[in-house]
Amino acid sequence: MTTHGRRTATPTQEDPVHHPRTRHLISVDDLTDDDLRTLVADGVAFHRAHQEARRSGEKPLRDQVVGIYFSKTSTRTRTAFSSGALRLGASLITYGPGDLQLNTGETSEDTGAVLSRMLDVLVARTAGDEAEMRAWASQQRMSVVNAMSAGEHPTQALTDLTTLSLRFGRLEGLRVLYVGEGNNSASALALALSRFPGAELELRTPPGYGLDPAYLARAQAHAARSGASVRERHDMADLPGGFDAIYTTRWQTTGTSKADPDWRDVFAPFQVGEALWETSPKAVFLHDLPAHRGDEVTAEVLDGPQSIAFEQAENKMHSAMAVLKWCRAGGSAAPGE
Repeated sequence: MTTHGRRTATPTQEDPVHHPRTRHLISVDDLTDDDLRTLVADGVAFHRAHQEARRSGEKPLRDQVVGIYFSKTSTRTRTAFSSGALRLGASLITYGPGDLQLNTGETSEDTGAVLSRMLDVLVARTAGDEAEMRAWASQQRMSVVNAMSAGEHPTQALTDLTTLSLRFGRLEGLRVLYVGEGNNSASALALALSRFPGAELELRTPPGYGLDPAYLARAQAHAARSGASVRERHDMADLPGGFDAIYTTRWQTTGTSKADPDWRDVFAPFQVGEALWETSPKAVFLHDLPAHRGDEVTAEVLDGPQSIAFEQAENKMHSAMAVLKWCRAGGSAAPGE
């Protein structure tokens, strides 16, 4: 059987093409509203179980194998998925940037077809387009999880929502200020928070470094449906107050560089400092880390009492566990229940 000049396998009884529990997470928009709420709730539940040292015999990934393929550097996300998979009972195989035959010209479709016969989940970080991950996910044996692509960082958004839910007990009606580059973390946050009624996301991004218009349009469409609000401006003037959370990310996104040699001058007005708390005194501070003190955020903010950035980092593991469970086991029973 051939398709566009490529020979493809014909499914047989011995070669099943679908696993009833297989789900992929390439974009936040792969999730229904119920899926999104389930993942946040499970992330919260895993956090609470961990904090209370409460363990159960539940191992929803027992006897399953998770592949971890990171072509770019990672501290938090790679450790979160590795630790989370082990805690859920899975075994791990890890791949570095030079380990797969993708480097020698094997197609993404062939790579996905082969790995799907040996792995149950592939967690991948690249600096490329999500189309490559979609190609890996063109089979239905192995779940594929986007642990960051050039355009979107969906598991970071789940971490952010889990962190906010833990702190405030809700996501509906929260007011979040995002300051800095409209990068893949910002895109995912916009797609996720815009699903919750009454939530407000104010994006202040440097001129020329805003959210990708396609992502902004999708987020605003979600907001129009849900009753949320997503706004973007390219200056720091006339900033409203009363935010529940103020969020920034590092100015040099993983795997990218900026063509403008004077980009730091453009970014300088968007540094997050203590002055932003004058009109939002109760706001918490979020950062997806790693942070560069003195660039996107001052040390006084990152290391101050308003910062929950390191709690947010811990929640990457709890969110990773929620994602892995959703991909392979389904359901939403809390850990320990």
